[in-house]
Amino acid sequence: MGEDVPGEGPDAPRSRWRAVRDALGATAGTVLALVPHLMHHVGLLAGAALITGASGNALLYAVGLLFTVPMLRRLHRRFRTPWAPALAVAVFTGLFALSAFVVGPAISGKGSAPQPPNPTRTYPSPDVTDEHHGH
Repeated sequence: MGEDVPGEGPDAPRSRWRAVRDALGATAGTVLALVPHLMHHVGLLAGAALITGASGNALLYAVGLLFTVPMLRRLHRRFRTPWAPALAVAVFTGLFALSAFVVGPAISGKGSAPQPPNPTRTYPSPDVTDEHHGH
């Protein structure tokens, strides 16, 4: 008779509110944790569309790093040391740099080696004597 039944008693509405709050927090945390990963994948395309070159990648790196702040704070609280968030930032920086400066140029073909001319493209000869001569 004196047993506590889950979902009943004076703390029941508060427990439900905590469950809803925790679920919303977990959902927001998941979305915010995915943003840096998506920025890592979209970085080259969005950087080329918004701002080309290194400045576009730097901008997207900064935005991705900004979205990791909640995760970094959670890491600091959990491990009680500044080394955990610092390690996470180092991993994020390394993977972003690898993607932006190695994988991206390799995929797009815009490496340092010059590209050979396209042999299938034809150009008109300079001694054309047809109807286009008067142009």
